[in-house]
Amino acid sequence: MVKLINYTSKPEITIAIAARLCYSSYNIAKIEEDFNAGEKGLEKARKLIKKIRSSGHESVLEHSNFTFGVEKLSRSASHQLVRHRIASYSQRSQRYVKETKPQYVVPDSIVKNSEFLKKYNKAIDEAFSLYGYLLENGVPAEDARYILPNATETQLVFTMNARELLHFFRLRGCERAQWEIRRVAQGMFKLVYPLAPSVFHGAGPACVRGNCSEGEFSCGKPSEVRASWLKAEFDFND
Repeated sequence: MVKLINYTSKPEITIAIAARLCYSSYNIAKIEEDFNAGEKGLEKARKLIKKIRSSGHESVLEHSNFTFGVEKLSRSASHQLVRHRIASYSQRSQRYVKETKPQYVVPDSIVKNSEFLKKYNKAIDEAFSLYGYLLENGVPAEDARYILPNATETQLVFTMNARELLHFFRLRGCERAQWEIRRVAQGMFKLVYPLAPSVFHGAGPACVRGNCSEGEFSCGKPSEVRASWLKAEFDFND
């Protein structure tokens, strides 16, 4: 569903250079030289980033960007994704791309009930059938699309910086987030953590690094959520 298309070269080094510049009398060339000194330089960068994150000075994390591609996402979930404003999005247009095949997402809660699934598929097939009929009879695609359901699959390319990714993982990695966007968040985390472990260590919902932030609305199983997110780090570091 999610793939990493591109990202800032040496994301941890880039962040460390920006952070050191704020408090150093050295010029940029000298700072670059220090952090680009092989494993020793990377170790210094990661130590600095750990200090930055613990102090809450996360603005320098914005210097590293990650571009993702996501497919087979429903229009319902894409509307949640684009609410994260500190990001750049490009989405397949329903004005210019005709939905010639009924490609759509079916929630697990419907899949497991044969009666629900039968009625669900029938309703969506009818919607797509009417959509095709309207197109065949001269209705512009930008008008015919009004009949398409939120379940219709879409594709997006989007870019977020590391600071916004931490925010995204905190909100959308929570068990109370809608299931589809939560799967996207977890997939994104597994892609970026190996590239910048010092930046994304402990990322995820609030319960990963401390107490649940949902109060009375807690999922009631923070230990399980915490374990699932930390397992992704463990699997990489093992």
